[in-house]
Amino acid sequence: MAAPKKGRRSPGGQGRPGRVLALILIAMVALTGGMFASGHTTPRLGIDLAGGTSFTLEAKNQPGKPNAINKTNMDTAVGIIERRVNGLGVTEAEVQTQGSKHIIVNIPRGTNAKQARQQVGTTAQLGFRPVLTSAPGIKAAEPTPGASADKGKGDKSGDKSKPSGSPSASASAGTGPQGRPVTDALKADGTPSPKATASVSGDKTDDAKKDDKKAPTPTPTPTPATGDMAALQKQFDALDCSTKESRSKANEAASNAKPTDPIVACRKDGSVKEILGPVAVEGASIKDANAVFDSQGGKGWLVQLKFNSSGAKKFADVTGQLAGKPSPQNQFAIVLDGEVVSDPSVSTSIVGGQAEISGGFTQQSAQDLANVLSYGALPLSFDVVTEQTVTAALGGEQLRAGLIAGAIGLALVVLYLVIYYRGLALVALASLACSAVLTYTIMVLLGPAIGFALNLPAVCGAIVAIGITADSFIVYFERIRDEIREGRTLRPAVERGWPRARRTILVSDFVSFLAAAVLFIVTVGKVQGFAFTLGLTTLLDVVVVFLFTKPLMTILARRKFFASGHPWSGLDPQRLGAKPPLRASRRRPSATVDPKEA
Repeated sequence: MAAPKKGRRSPGGQGRPGRVLALILIAMVALTGGMFASGHTTPRLGIDLAGGTSFTLEAKNQPGKPNAINKTNMDTAVGIIERRVNGLGVTEAEVQTQGSKHIIVNIPRGTNAKQARQQVGTTAQLGFRPVLTSAPGIKAAEPTPGASADKGKGDKSGDKSKPSGSPSASASAGTGPQGRPVTDALKADGTPSPKATASVSGDKTDDAKKDDKKAPTPTPTPTPATGDMAALQKQFDALDCSTKESRSKANEAASNAKPTDPIVACRKDGSVKEILGPVAVEGASIKDANAVFDSQGGKGWLVQLKFNSSGAKKFADVTGQLAGKPSPQNQFAIVLDGEVVSDPSVSTSIVGGQAEISGGFTQQSAQDLANVLSYGALPLSFDVVTEQTVTAALGGEQLRAGLIAGAIGLALVVLYLVIYYRGLALVALASLACSAVLTYTIMVLLGPAIGFALNLPAVCGAIVAIGITADSFIVYFERIRDEIREGRTLRPAVERGWPRARRTILVSDFVSFLAAAVLFIVTVGKVQGFAFTLGLTTLLDVVVVFLFTKPLMTILARRKFFASGHPWSGLDPQRLGAKPPLRASRRRPSATVDPKEA
């Protein structure tokens, strides 16, 4: 008889509920300990709660590419911008398309808005171009022969005293041959390469200078027509790089030029303007870029580049052609979106597929350049059409309103449970507290782990979860009460009601989780926060009901207060409308009748 009783002991229940309760309590302690150990005790907040900056980017049509603005290019741009922003250490940023040609970028507070704006708006079209001629960045005055000669002499004397080995040294690159007309430079220049490390740039040795005189002139590149050269020289003379407006116009014109065309460009600081030859090595050949600090060589912050196989070969070829030429034809310009980032000189061919850009970088500027080079060029050009700052005060007010709404909803749920379920309300409140601890600690830990940020829709999802969790308790309590109404005592009612309640709870939670998953997949941005929180709390509802509510109810069913059907237990048979006698008392009369009949 012992075996059958053991078999009927708990249809769907736990034989050792204490162990199950201990398991979930250990999990709660472990999660709480992990939260404090990680150094994060509050969830990360999204832009609507913490404040931040929102940018709207508008794609521009590119010359010669009328159909460039399409879904594929927009999606590619979103991915690149997101990686760039994340490269700044911003894991809560939101990047999404809006319409057919707009991208919305939301960056939370704590990020340098100016730096982020440069990152998201920079196309990162990189090219290495040979320097054909250069001059100070101001607009050229009407030249006279005497003035030109004096300028040339002054430049030469300045060249002797200028330091070498960094792009900044080319700021005085107006030395010697650079003052000649652009037509002569175009005819004399070969196919150069734009990139050299500061470690290979510098003053030449006497032997190297002698070799320069004997070196044969490389095969010249195709030159523009005479009219084009004259127009280029005129544009160069009229360019004034000292003003931001003129630099912007020059950068835009240079960035829209074809790679095979020579261009006129300004150095980033506006101190020098240059005429540059066709692109010798494209930025797409860069495999990786990193910002490092050179403490031994004294170069300070620099950007180390690594080329792919084809880029390494091109780079070695063009640096070999540039080496040995007079200044500035021994320089190449690293041009990013039409702007000269640096223009180092080359003293020897650079092989091995690695190079570095140095000269005047700060830590921030070096990291910014390495960031845009590492993640590639955007397939489209963008303008920042709107920039909006979201204050934390507005998000705080909305958060307070949401929390007040949640508190009111929770109070109403508790009031209902106490009035209707009385003692069972303690089980429901303990289960809600367990669910709250699990939800909070997991949200905090997911912040540094996967970049989860709590926004207003996510708060709404957590508030909705209160009702979902309470609904599971109510389903189970009603199943127990149904069993008591049928005449069973509490302990069998708890175990017999569980399988029926379990099926209902699983079906209900599955539907909620499915809705949350679909919503998360088909939506973007903040709505995903709502879907994620709803899905997370739905899964936790299953965990809490199975591992906390059910075992706790099994233990309480053994206590006299609940087992005896105390009026305040919420399980009083008379209040529930059970028809006496209960099944347990029906057996006793039948047992006494049989002996009399016998």
